[in-house]
Amino acid sequence: MSTFDNATADRPIGLTAPSGIDRAAHHRLDEAWLAAAWSHPTTRVFVVSGGQALIDDTPDGGTELVMTPAFEAPVTETHRYFLGTDENGVRYFALQKDSLPGRMDQSARPAGLREAGMLLGPRDAGLMVHAVALENWQRLHRFCSRCGERTVIAAAGHIRRCQACGAEHYPRTDPAVIMLVTDDQDRALLGRQVHWPEGRFSTLAGFVEPGESIEQSVAREVFEEAGVTVGEVEYIASQPWPFPSSLMLGFMARATSFEINVDGEEIEEARWFSREDLTAAFDSGEVLPPFGISIAARLIELWYGKPLPRPGSAT
Repeated sequence: MSTFDNATADRPIGLTAPSGIDRAAHHRLDEAWLAAAWSHPTTRVFVVSGGQALIDDTPDGGTELVMTPAFEAPVTETHRYFLGTDENGVRYFALQKDSLPGRMDQSARPAGLREAGMLLGPRDAGLMVHAVALENWQRLHRFCSRCGERTVIAAAGHIRRCQACGAEHYPRTDPAVIMLVTDDQDRALLGRQVHWPEGRFSTLAGFVEPGESIEQSVAREVFEEAGVTVGEVEYIASQPWPFPSSLMLGFMARATSFEINVDGEEIEEARWFSREDLTAAFDSGEVLPPFGISIAARLIELWYGKPLPRPGSAT
């Protein structure tokens, strides 16, 4: 059903390339080990704030996270998250702060994952995804969902404990389906959400509901948003998407009905595009592609047969 014999098929989906980092979860409850790791001279630390971190260009033309030894890192009492170790034994930590630190050389710049994920290498992208996901969860889950009391951080940032009732709370991940739907003419169904800029089109997506399989969720979301029914559903890949806490599950789906009837609440407009239609729409500027880092872009590329244009570029 999907098109894999093209130049896009072998490229990894953004934020999913092997990072080379062992999360070493067995150390998270070992306070003595964590203290020794923090004080080790090779340990590297970066700050995350509001979903952003500092990045900097390297002499070889790359981009990397701005990291410092632990003894140069800003002071924080509790928001210190152990992210793992690499093959050389270097330990990595993230610090959650209210703001990013300034830089004396002024060369570093703050960036969120949508920008940084396109620029960073696999190691740094993987570290940043982990840190941003933890930061989002920590900011939104400071109180116990069982008794309402304030919770405290444990397990190097991966657990929150309630000292009143003893409940333990773990980082939340919300499964969401995202799908490229094609019809019997191999046209792709793309939609535009009501809050997106004019011309921005992408795949349909939505959260999995309680008691629902992911295949059922694909069919329900497509029908709710566009009024189109689907039959065959093929899983493609997943992508962590911590905005704030999703795991995107990517699919190709084959439509069994073709008349579009958008819901008007989430989706304002939806259209069937042939490859020729989409190329012409990109060339004219009528249609803007989704963010290049997103799994939506990769799903469209698998069908389209070549990379999507970047904003401001020609097809």
